[in-house]
Amino acid sequence: MVRNSFLVVVALLAAGCASQRLAGADLDRVARPAFISRIELDAGPRSLVFREDAAYKDKLKKLEPKEADRRLQAKLTAAVTRFEVSERLRVNTFRQLPPERPWVNTLNPARVATILESFLVEEVPANAPDYDLLSRLGADTVVEFVIQDYGMRSDGGRAGAYIRGYARMFKLNGRTELWRHPFQVDRVAEGGEHLDPFKVGKEPMLFRQQITEMLDVLAERFAQDLTPKDRKPGGALPAGSELEGSDSVNPAARERPAPPKPADPELAPGELPDPDA
Repeated sequence: MVRNSFLVVVALLAAGCASQRLAGADLDRVARPAFISRIELDAGPRSLVFREDAAYKDKLKKLEPKEADRRLQAKLTAAVTRFEVSERLRVNTFRQLPPERPWVNTLNPARVATILESFLVEEVPANAPDYDLLSRLGADTVVEFVIQDYGMRSDGGRAGAYIRGYARMFKLNGRTELWRHPFQVDRVAEGGEHLDPFKVGKEPMLFRQQITEMLDVLAERFAQDLTPKDRKPGGALPAGSELEGSDSVNPAARERPAPPKPADPELAPGELPDPDA
C-alpha cells in the first residue's frame, strides 16, 4: 500500500513538467536501443538540512549550519556512491521490461560503457556523452536517465531524501524524442516518514535505504512507460529465446543491480553532535 501510494506521488510530482508518452507505433520503429544512466556534475548528493531549516539550531549547539551540512553530506556520499545511484535506476528499469522486441536487441551495457569511456568508474561522467559513438555499435535509439539533483533536505523539523531529473528516449538520427518523463520525488513534500539527520550521521545506511527505495519506484514507473498499452501484439519472443550471434541483453535474464555496499561501522572524524548528549 505504501509503495503504491508513493508511485502515485511520483506521477503527480512529474505531471506539471513537460512530458511525452511513448506511443506503441514509435516503439515499433525502434530496432537497436542503448541504455544510458548518468548524474550531472553538481547533482549531489547534497545536504540542505541545517542551512534551510532553523528547527535544528538548538541541537547543533555551537556548530554552524553550513559546517553541519558539510559533515552530513560527507556521510551521504559514503552511504551510496553516485555510480550506484545511477546504475540502480538503469538496471532496475531494464530488468522489468518484457522479453520482446526491441528490448531483446538492447546493446550490451558493457560495450556501451566502454565506447563511452564510463565502464566500471566510480564517478559517472558529468557531461553528456557523445551519443554518435553508439552508432558504431549499431544503435539507433537511446534510453537515457539523467539525475540532476539528489540528497537530503528538511522543512519544519522534518527531513527526508529527494531526487530530481528526467528520463527520455530519442532517436540517434535527428535526436527526435519518442518519450520524456521528468521526475521530482521529495519525501518531505509528500509527508513521508521523518529521516532524522542526526541518526543518518551515525547510520548513513538509513539514507541509502530511502534513496534506493525511491529509485526502485521510479524504475517501476519507467518500465511501465516503456511498455505502451496501445502497442500491437507481435513483438514478443518465446520464453528463454535469444538472438543468435548478437551481443544483445535479454531482459528475461533479469540483470540485477550491484549488491549493497556494507556501511563502515566506524564514524569518520567530524561527526554531527549528538542532540541527546
